[in-house]
Amino acid sequence: SFSTGEVLKNLNKFYKRKEIQRLGAENGLDARLFHQAFISFRKYIMESSSVSADLHIILNDICCGAGHVDDLFPFFLRHAKQIFPMLDCMDDLRKISDLRLPPNWYPDARAIQRKIIFHAGPTNSGKTHHAIQRFLSAKSGIYCGPLKLLAHEIFQKSNDANVPCDLVTGEERVYANEDARPAPHIACTIEMCSTNTPYEVAVIDEIQMIRDPARGWAWTRALLGLCAEEIHVCGEPAAIDLVTELMYTTGEEVEVRNYKRLTPLTVLDYALESLDNLRPGDCVVCFSKNDIYSVSRQIEARGLECAVIYGSLPPGTKLEQAKKFNDPNDPCKILVATDAIGMGLNLCIKRIIFNSIVKPTVNEKGEKEIDSITTSQALQIAGRAGRYGSSFKQGEVTTMHREDLAQLKEILREPVPPVKAAGLHPTPEQIEMFAYHLPDATLSNLIDIFVSLSQVDGLYFVCNIDDFKFLADMIQHIPLNLRSRYVFCTAPLNRKEPFVCTTLLKLP
Repeated sequence: SFSTGEVLKNLNKFYKRKEIQRLGAENGLDARLFHQAFISFRKYIMESSSVSADLHIILNDICCGAGHVDDLFPFFLRHAKQIFPMLDCMDDLRKISDLRLPPNWYPDARAIQRKIIFHAGPTNSGKTHHAIQRFLSAKSGIYCGPLKLLAHEIFQKSNDANVPCDLVTGEERVYANEDARPAPHIACTIEMCSTNTPYEVAVIDEIQMIRDPARGWAWTRALLGLCAEEIHVCGEPAAIDLVTELMYTTGEEVEVRNYKRLTPLTVLDYALESLDNLRPGDCVVCFSKNDIYSVSRQIEARGLECAVIYGSLPPGTKLEQAKKFNDPNDPCKILVATDAIGMGLNLCIKRIIFNSIVKPTVNEKGEKEIDSITTSQALQIAGRAGRYGSSFKQGEVTTMHREDLAQLKEILREPVPPVKAAGLHPTPEQIEMFAYHLPDATLSNLIDIFVSLSQVDGLYFVCNIDDFKFLADMIQHIPLNLRSRYVFCTAPLNRKEPFVCTTLLKLP
C-alpha cells in the first residue's frame, strides 16, 4: 500500500491545481467552499479506514505514478455534494438569491405611478415639517421614521391636529379609535411599514440611513415598495443622487426641494475646558454610557440639575427628561446626551458641547472600531442647537477639550460624501424557497448560503445580518415553522443582554 506522506503530498497537489479550482467553481464551489470541501475530503481519506474500493485503487495508482491527481475530482465532487447538498440545486439557488432587480419585488407599488418628492436640507431646516403638513392634509397617510420617538411624536402631533393616527413600533400597536378600527393615518418605525396597504401620502424620514450597514434594507424596502400616490422623502442632500438613480429604475421622477437652515449656527473659537463654565441651555454630548454617567455625576456634584438622554432609555423616560430640560420654569437647565439626540427630539438647546469627537462603532465585519465622528454625524448633532421656534434664536457649538476644537471645525467643514448604495435583506419568501431546496439546513445556514450566492447590482449591498443569525441560532432548537422563525429573528433585540435573550426564549 501507499504511505500517508505520499497521499498528503498528492492531495495538496490536487488542491493547488488551477484546473481543479476552476472545475470546482463551475460546480458551485467558490474559493471558500472549495477550501472547506477539500479539508473535509482530506480528513475523510486520511482518517477513515473504509475509503471506497474505487477511490482506493485511484489513490494507489496516483501514488505509484500510474494515475493523475485530476482523477480524484469525481470523488472530491461526490464528497462535496454530501456535505453541501446545495451543490445539486445551485442554479435554482442562484436564481432565488439574484437580488439585482429589487423594484420587481413590489408589484403593488409598480402598478401605480408614484410621485416622489425629496425634501433635502440640514437639521433644523423645516424639511420634515413640510412633509408632515402634507401627510396631515391627506385622506390617508403613513409616516416611517428611524426611531420609536419620532413615530411617537408624529402620532401625537397627528391626533392633536384631529387627524386620527395609529402608532406601530416593534413593541406596540396603539389605535386612535377606541374600537381598534385601523385609522387612515399611521406612524411607524420603518421596519414595521406595510408594503401592500394603499395610502395617499407616505413620508420616509432620514433617508440617508438607506446606507446603514445593518438597517439600510428597511429604507430601501419603503422607498421601492410603499403603495402611496405621493412619497415624501426627507433627509440629507447626500442621498439625492442615489434616490434619483433608484427611482430611474422604477420609471419614477424625483422632484427635489432644497431647504436652508432656519437659524444661524456658530462654531465658537474657544472650548468649554471645564464644567464650571456651563450655562443654561447647554448640552454635553458623549459617545459612551460611561462618559454620560461620569459627566452627569460631575455636574450634579457642582449643585446643578441635569437631564440625561441616551439610546436605550425607554421612550417615555426620554420624553420626560426632554420636557424637564425644555421647561423654562424647571431648575434643570443642562442636558447630557448621547448622539441619540441627533434624531427626533425637540430640544431647546443653546449650545452643543462635544465631550469627545471619537465614537466607538461596529464595522461591516462586526468588529469594534474607534474612529472620529463623520461629518454627517457631527452636522446632525451640532444642528440641534438653536432650534427654530425655541427660546434660542441661534445655536452655538464647541468642544469640551481645547485640543479637539480644530478637528471639530475641520469635520464640520468637510462635504458629506454622497450615499453610494442602498441596503438589502433577503425576504422571507426568498428564504422559504431556499429552505424548500435545502430542507435540512438551519435558518442561520440558509442565510449564510444565501448571502454567499447573492448577486447585487452596484446600487445595492447586502446588509450585515449578524444579529439575525444570532437569534436564528438561539431559537434553532424550538419547533417553529420557517416563516415564524424568520419573523422572530427580525426582532429588535440587544444580544448583549442575557435577560432579554432568555425572555425571548420563554415566549409561549
